[in-house]
Amino acid sequence: MNLRDRTSIKPHSQADESFKSPFVRGRGMGGMSCVDFPESDTDISFVSSERPSSGRSSSVYDYIDTGRTSRLSTNSDHSFGSTRLGLKFNPYSPDTSFSHESCTTSFSYSSQSVDEVVEADMRRLKLELTQRMEMYSTACREAYISQQKFMELTHQRLEEEKKIDEARLAQEAAMAIAEKEKARCRAAMETAEASKKIAEVETHRRASVEVKALKEAEEMRKLLENLAQTDVRYRRYCIEEIETATNFFSESQRIGEGGYGLVYKCYLDHTPVAVKVLRPDAAQGKSQFQQEIDILSCMRHPNMVLLLGACPEYGILIYEYMANGSLEDCLFQKKNKSVLSWQLRFRIAAEIGTGLLFLHQTKPEPLVHRDLKPGNILLDQNYVSKISDVGLARLVPAVAENVTQCCMTSAAGTLCYIDPEYQQTGMLGVKSDVYSLGIIFLQLLTGRPPMGLAHLAGESIEKDTFVEMLDPSVTGWPLEQALCLAKIAVKCAELRRKDRPDLAKLVLPELDKLRDFAEQNMSMPIFLGCTASSPSHSEAFVHQDVISDLRLVHSESSSAPSTPTEGKP
Repeated sequence: MNLRDRTSIKPHSQADESFKSPFVRGRGMGGMSCVDFPESDTDISFVSSERPSSGRSSSVYDYIDTGRTSRLSTNSDHSFGSTRLGLKFNPYSPDTSFSHESCTTSFSYSSQSVDEVVEADMRRLKLELTQRMEMYSTACREAYISQQKFMELTHQRLEEEKKIDEARLAQEAAMAIAEKEKARCRAAMETAEASKKIAEVETHRRASVEVKALKEAEEMRKLLENLAQTDVRYRRYCIEEIETATNFFSESQRIGEGGYGLVYKCYLDHTPVAVKVLRPDAAQGKSQFQQEIDILSCMRHPNMVLLLGACPEYGILIYEYMANGSLEDCLFQKKNKSVLSWQLRFRIAAEIGTGLLFLHQTKPEPLVHRDLKPGNILLDQNYVSKISDVGLARLVPAVAENVTQCCMTSAAGTLCYIDPEYQQTGMLGVKSDVYSLGIIFLQLLTGRPPMGLAHLAGESIEKDTFVEMLDPSVTGWPLEQALCLAKIAVKCAELRRKDRPDLAKLVLPELDKLRDFAEQNMSMPIFLGCTASSPSHSEAFVHQDVISDLRLVHSESSSAPSTPTEGKP
């Protein structure tokens, strides 16, 4: 095996790259191997050239073989000079005579000079061999590195081919999905075309119906606009009008303080009115104000304070002016009020019951006042009583026939007038107002404060001493009728709600009888120290129809249109 064949062998490690030459088994002169030269002296300039290194190695071995032949045989046709020059003998060459002369001359050298020349040639050849071996080692390393790079590139190529295959498969899958989507799109377009045709047919069919509907809608809009113009429940006043009328809310025109604001007397549209102004710091003022304006603007009743107007932007309500103040002022002779006669007290009791029943019979849900007391019963110039301060009123859903109740988180109202059961359980119902009504009736009879009044009246009735509890400032009490009203009041003030009588079926019929009896005796002195006749309109108030705007009645089925302006200010 020559050196040219050895170059194809793949080196295994760094230690295998340095090996002994197969041509020089022993050590040369000086005891140094031909491959023991340091690696730093290696010349790797040939690596960068395009010529293969195997050619150089083969020329080295050819040169060594030539040297050996020249040394061993003196009869050779080659001379030492030709050996050193690397020339081969050619018998047909014109220089043959020169070679024979050189050979003849060489025999004249001494054996010592021949050895020196041979030794010099050997050293030179060893040096060249060492360089060639180092070049070979370098070439092997480069071949190994190149093979590693080749393997890496091959691996990368395989990975790229794998990715290309995956991308191709993904593309094929995407193309398949796209084909399915195209098919679905075509089907959807066909369905859309069919729907479009159906819609065109339907549109054409409904064209006449739509035109008719538009005409009806326009007529309805005009009708609603007319109704809106005629359904103004209260007049809106601007703040400038109210400030001018009240002299910028002068203290001299203040007549009292309501549940959540001050009350002023003034004239608007040449009519005496009471202006209630919401306090800015009222905890529930805004909600009470909005509730009161919603309720009062939807109802008209002769025993309910009439709402004339409002200024919602500033929380102002404008009521009709009640000249004789509150029932509380008259019962306890506050502000120099005259003593009410028993006739007026009987009539006031019936009027309060009538107004309260109106609240309880509102539709679609009954309305509970929750703060019924003498301070919220106002008297006009003819001592006709009207319920006011409905700011705490609440709509109560009906849970059963003739039974209405609602659970509240906190009780609202005035102490001694609040239903005890409502105060304890939070269950609000129409009979919660019946309890307050009973306390007011007892105060009309006795003129006493409400604290413990129901208990005292019940005991006096049992002991037949109720006549001693009657208001001594009133003379001429009809004892039988007064006792009848006292019994009704005590029943209304029962602690348990189920023990209280029904207002419409049991209480109001008895109150109507007492009012009729009082009107029959109205020619008698009404006020202490003066006489007066019965108000001409009191009987008309009793029989006047109750109007509630809370009912949303459609007049489409009626041939004659209703009069929405009836009873409005």
